[in-house]
Amino acid sequence: MPRPFDESYDDDEYGDGRRGGLVAKQSAGDNAAPLSISEISALLKRTVEDRFGFVRLRGELSGVKRAASGHLYCALKDDKAVIDGVMWRGNAQRLAFRPEDGVEVIATGKLTTYPGRSKYQIVIDSMEIAGEGALLALLEKLRARLAEEGLFAPERKRQLPFLPKVIGVVTSPTGAVIRDILHRLADRFPSHVLVWPVLVQGEGAAAQVANAVRGFSQMPADGPVPRPDLVIVARGGGSIEDLWAFNEEPVVRAVAECSIPVISAVGHETDTTLCDYAADRRAPTPTAAAEIAVPVRAELMATLDELALRKRRCALRPVTLGRERLEARVQRLPKPDAILAAKTQKLDELTDRLRRGLQDRASNAEKRLGSVGRPLALLRHRAQASSERLARTGLTPRLLTRRWSMARDSLAPVSRVLPQLDPRLPLQRGYALVKTAEGRAVTSRELASREAALVLEFRDGDLPVTTGSGDSVSPAPKPAPAVAAPRKRGTGPERTKPDRPRQGDLF
Repeated sequence: MPRPFDESYDDDEYGDGRRGGLVAKQSAGDNAAPLSISEISALLKRTVEDRFGFVRLRGELSGVKRAASGHLYCALKDDKAVIDGVMWRGNAQRLAFRPEDGVEVIATGKLTTYPGRSKYQIVIDSMEIAGEGALLALLEKLRARLAEEGLFAPERKRQLPFLPKVIGVVTSPTGAVIRDILHRLADRFPSHVLVWPVLVQGEGAAAQVANAVRGFSQMPADGPVPRPDLVIVARGGGSIEDLWAFNEEPVVRAVAECSIPVISAVGHETDTTLCDYAADRRAPTPTAAAEIAVPVRAELMATLDELALRKRRCALRPVTLGRERLEARVQRLPKPDAILAAKTQKLDELTDRLRRGLQDRASNAEKRLGSVGRPLALLRHRAQASSERLARTGLTPRLLTRRWSMARDSLAPVSRVLPQLDPRLPLQRGYALVKTAEGRAVTSRELASREAALVLEFRDGDLPVTTGSGDSVSPAPKPAPAVAAPRKRGTGPERTKPDRPRQGDLF
């Protein structure tokens, strides 16, 4: 039968001093005080961090997640175990690659515990891809994903400009690449080059290269700095780790989205990056990129000279053919001497006839001139006599001026009397001029009595009146007899003087 419960009952069930009582009691000499959960968690954390303060783990990434705060959470695993990992934001921003599930990496950090879940984890300080094989696997995975988006499609490739005026180069300003490009451009065709200095490897290289490509693409066409017609992304040779910046997704997208044609010249002939797939043209070396960018100026000039020569030949070819045809036709024509022989003979005959005719005509004219020579001599004698008489006459201008003065003196009185003879001048003194309806002047009463109507012209206008000679018209009042105004002395016509004997006319 079971024994009754007794608090004082002491039973050493296990024989090692441990008791199985209901209430925990501390025995004499026991210094192992019970610990709290927080205390044991802190002890475990301190022990793990002291023992594993620096570790390097190799494993495959799983459950990679980047929080909004920038921290990176993941798990490292192999075929038998899994350990959680965390990478704080500052270290996560300095990663040289983009962590993805399935990538084998080597993580460096320290082990610690997470008391909230009684778990241990690794705080990662740095992370690298575990070997070239893993790096190539990551590269192939990224290439396949970007290819599915169409970034490497051939139809997206653009034609390079034949002769770019401005060339933008994205590379390191201190390396040999930029000197090789400038030297090659100067040899082939000197061009205006804009260099955007960037890091080509290491931390931050991918971001600088992507920003440089986008910067060239966003430059305005009419800005203070000329916008490039072609962009060259260049770097010298190196290992896959050295060229990894040009495999980063930001660089590939920037090259694919660039509005300017891009030539990728990263590494040597055997080096291939994702930037080469996204660019419009891949060059095996930076020097080859310069050769692809511009043609050879000397070859262009030679081509232009050859085209100009061909142009001249084409222009002269019709002339040459026409000359040949003309010469062939000229050979079939008769000789000019044969054509003109008959005409020349006829011309000689007519010339001889003309000479004989002129001689005969001159002889006949000489005979006729001899028959009329005597009347001509008589006329010559009469002309000479008339000339002598004219010379003896002695005609002087005084005779003419005297005759003109006499005529002017005789016209002067007439010109003074002429204004007084104007019939309308008495109208200004109150007289009236009697006219018929047709405008003829009436000078007598008898003529006035024959008209049925008359017109009296006054100084300020005409006044129609009736004479009373008609039956239908009432007689007009009899006008008062006009009284002649007394003639002023000197205003009437002068008495005609008796004609004086005049000098005879010399003409």
